[in-house]
Amino acid sequence: MIKRDAQSIGEALSDFFENNAFFRLKFAEHRVVRGWYDLLGEGVAAYTRSIYHRNDVLYVQLSSSVLRAELLMNKQNLINRLNEYAGMPVIRDIILR
Repeated sequence: MIKRDAQSIGEALSDFFENNAFFRLKFAEHRVVRGWYDLLGEGVAAYTRSIYHRNDVLYVQLSSSVLRAELLMNKQNLINRLNEYAGMPVIRDIILR
């Protein structure tokens, strides 16, 4: 039997995730955390101890107070860049510890 509306597995999964708002949001949250390392590079990644996302806030623990002060001055720019990297507004604040 020939199926006329057959899709590849990749297309079916892509359609599923694009049409499901919950999964789109969860993937965007994951992209924000990954974006921290991709956008800020290895230098900042070396001083990042832990990072997680909860309730529209990105929590980042750093081992350098100098780096923390530098990032605090650019906090709004970081939020904008990370949200752009995620493809949707996922974070509204960053807490640097």
